Amino acid sequence: MTTPTTPPLASRHRLLGDHSWQEDAVCQPTDYNPVDPEWFFPEPEETDKIRTAKALCAQCPVRRTCLDVALETGDVYGIRGGLTEEERGPLHEQADRRLDHSRVTAALAGRDIHLTKAERRALVATACQQGISEERLARLLKISEEHAQKLYRKTRRVKRHRMAKAAPKARRPGDERPARGDFGAAA
Repeated sequence: MTTPTTPPLASRHRLLGDHSWQEDAVCQPTDYNPVDPEWFFPEPEETDKIRTAKALCAQCPVRRTCLDVALETGDVYGIRGGLTEEERGPLHEQADRRLDHSRVTAALAGRDIHLTKAERRALVATACQQGISEERLARLLKISEEHAQKLYRKTRRVKRHRMAKAAPKARRPGDERPARGDFGAAA
């Protein structure tokens, strides 16, 4: 019995500007696979086209990449990644908040992939925690070193504030609060 394996990290995430994944898409018409592109742009009442397109998407090896590209580029038309325009709507609204730690790890490893705002924040926090230089952070995020320094300062400041909130306050002598029974009755 064979166990399924996860593809290597390098092959899981598309590089910025990489469209080579489309060659492996089931929706690409060929001599042996006559696919009508209109199936992927049906009207809401064309349920047969929707079913056909979704059935093809279900077999597609790059379905996840197709969905990621639609979300990254804001493409709201047609069936992408096996989802209709309406089904992708909530995903588009939350796209900037999406946090996939495998994408952050891939970016830290030097892969040039698209990161959401939440993933960029996670990358900065992880890089700060791991002691990655500001110069390298600047290269990873394609920003200036000065901007990387600002991001590190902000990250360290947020961490200090969280630690200060979480730390129990030390009591000084004379700060003890009286117990309930210590108030006495007013006469």
